[in-house]
Amino acid sequence: MARFDKIAVLNKIQTTGIVPVFYNGDAEIAKQVVKACYEGGIRAFEFTNRGDFAHEVFAEVVKYAATECPEMAVGVGSVVDAPTASLYIQLGACFVVGPLFNPDVAKVCNRRLVPYTPGCGSITEVGMAQEAGCDLCKVFPGDVLGPKFIKGLMAPMPWSKIMVTGGVEPTTENLSSWFKAGAFAVGMGSCLFPKQLVASKDWEAISRICAESIDVAAKLK
Repeated sequence: MARFDKIAVLNKIQTTGIVPVFYNGDAEIAKQVVKACYEGGIRAFEFTNRGDFAHEVFAEVVKYAATECPEMAVGVGSVVDAPTASLYIQLGACFVVGPLFNPDVAKVCNRRLVPYTPGCGSITEVGMAQEAGCDLCKVFPGDVLGPKFIKGLMAPMPWSKIMVTGGVEPTTENLSSWFKAGAFAVGMGSCLFPKQLVASKDWEAISRICAESIDVAAKLK
């Protein structure tokens, strides 16, 4: 069961404006990355469902976060179907993110009041997702659609809450383009976790990047 309800999760995402997106098949590395993000101020973390037995790693991460990162809402990403969503919700996912919109996933998540953030590539998709009860929609891939898409969407649909993922970088220039366009939050993956830092286990550097990104977002929102 999710440790935080829908309102709490959305508030955590809004407060920092930054959602790390990460996967590693080594549970110990994943735990340390989550801890590094937590030390940097992150309070919502997306573990992507990418590799074999990813759900087993996720289960270990959730248990670890419950004691070592008590205010961290751990969610799952790259979910494309309802059975996968159900599996991760049973393992304690506080939110579910996908690269696409699947109404069946929305039904599973809504039943348990777990936020579902589907990937949308058009204004019509965002509208359909909102009708299905998705409070926060993911615009993906962000680097393809661009900030102008967000600004254009927000004009006729100002109530929309959009998280941009794909091509987001932890720089003032890049973050500024998204938040000034009206983004509610951004999801960051490889740019937030440079391979060399993970390989060298420089967790302090990752904490620092997270903290700096949150500071930038706070000034822009």
